[in-house]
Amino acid sequence: KGKCPEDGWDESTIELFLHELAIMDSNNFLGNCGVGEREGRVASGLVARRHYRLIHGIGRSGDISAVQPKAAGSSLLNKLTNSVVLDIMKMAGVQAVTNCFVVPMATGMSLTLCFLTLRHKRPKARYIIWPRIDQKSCFKSMITAGFEPVVVENVLEGDELRTDLEAVEAKIKALGAENILCVHSTTSCFAPRVPDRLEELAVICANYDIPHIVNNAYGVQSSKCMHLIQQGARVGRIDAFVQSLDKNFMVPVGGAIIAGFNESFIQEISKMYPGRASASPSLDVLITLLSLGTSGYKKLLKERKEMFSYLSSELKKLADNHNERLLDTPRNPISLAMSLKNLDESNDAAVTQLGSMLFTRQVSGARVVPCGSVQTVNNYTFKGFMSHANDYPCAYLNAASAIGIKKQDVDIFLKRLDKCLKTFRKEAKQEKSVNEMSDSNATTEQLQD
Repeated sequence: KGKCPEDGWDESTIELFLHELAIMDSNNFLGNCGVGEREGRVASGLVARRHYRLIHGIGRSGDISAVQPKAAGSSLLNKLTNSVVLDIMKMAGVQAVTNCFVVPMATGMSLTLCFLTLRHKRPKARYIIWPRIDQKSCFKSMITAGFEPVVVENVLEGDELRTDLEAVEAKIKALGAENILCVHSTTSCFAPRVPDRLEELAVICANYDIPHIVNNAYGVQSSKCMHLIQQGARVGRIDAFVQSLDKNFMVPVGGAIIAGFNESFIQEISKMYPGRASASPSLDVLITLLSLGTSGYKKLLKERKEMFSYLSSELKKLADNHNERLLDTPRNPISLAMSLKNLDESNDAAVTQLGSMLFTRQVSGARVVPCGSVQTVNNYTFKGFMSHANDYPCAYLNAASAIGIKKQDVDIFLKRLDKCLKTFRKEAKQEKSVNEMSDSNATTEQLQD
């Protein structure tokens, strides 16, 4: 039926299935005589076994989704993977999605492919309107495609950084709709930035007849992010949304899903991919979803949401203990931020040092964001880089509750963070005592004089 099974398969069943697909490829035929330049020959048996002897990859030279006659098994694998992934996307919250395909590139390059496809539809366009998010790959995706990003700064509402809709519309009017390739929005992001106002942006795009591409990098795991995409497509215009395989399905880095609501446009994107492609990302995600089943994936989504609530409440307690606060970002369903105001005020280098301390203590994924850092990316200079704003009010630390996180991860992280912050407080107290002693000695000397 081309759908993800309700209950996951055991490993031996999955392996049997993959071996059955592999013997449908010509390179595995007993009497095969290959006289072409690409015959699926593999020098190493270890490499062949690693890929279950599915060597031909996916697609043909003109279309990544096309069937390859001498690789019937690999082609079937590709079709099944795209069908199963589409089923999961609907289950995760975007019921209206009509088509998707797995592409063997990470999110940034997959976004580039979308922009290059739009180039043929809008040959005059040279600008992409981009509500600012301080993440290099989505910014570089526009540069690599040959377009000029028009950065729209976010507005601060409480602790949250949100889309400036008025500024987006003002840019469209100033540049002219025909000169704009698309609006490039974001769902999943580091707090205190929150998902873009997708519904409102989708309406603006529909009103001005401008395409809309959504960077949904790790948004499949969030019902809130998926709901925003569903609603945006319902009330306005969303042409395609792109998500990472590794961040959402716990597979190795190297693949993404390009999905949309207009079947022909998604097919156009797949035809834009030059040449054949590696089947590894498709193979990885198919094995994973067959292993989990829809019930297993739903369980992971539920656990992630529960861990987000747990991380939020425990991080708030820790922040209070250190005279800091958990930033109030209720619209961000995955990432949290804790202020580091006292640390920043006591020592300029302390915030960055905290990040190093956590990393050497084997805490990965937590980010510390100092105030006022400046970074240049492809000749564009960003003030306050990593904080998604020129002048965010305080330094802070990020932590995320992503799919697969366990209670043990949260508990160990909090314990190590607490220990690091206590070390800084102890050092600050000692420094204060030394300064007070120095002042006292100076006063005594003045009295003696």
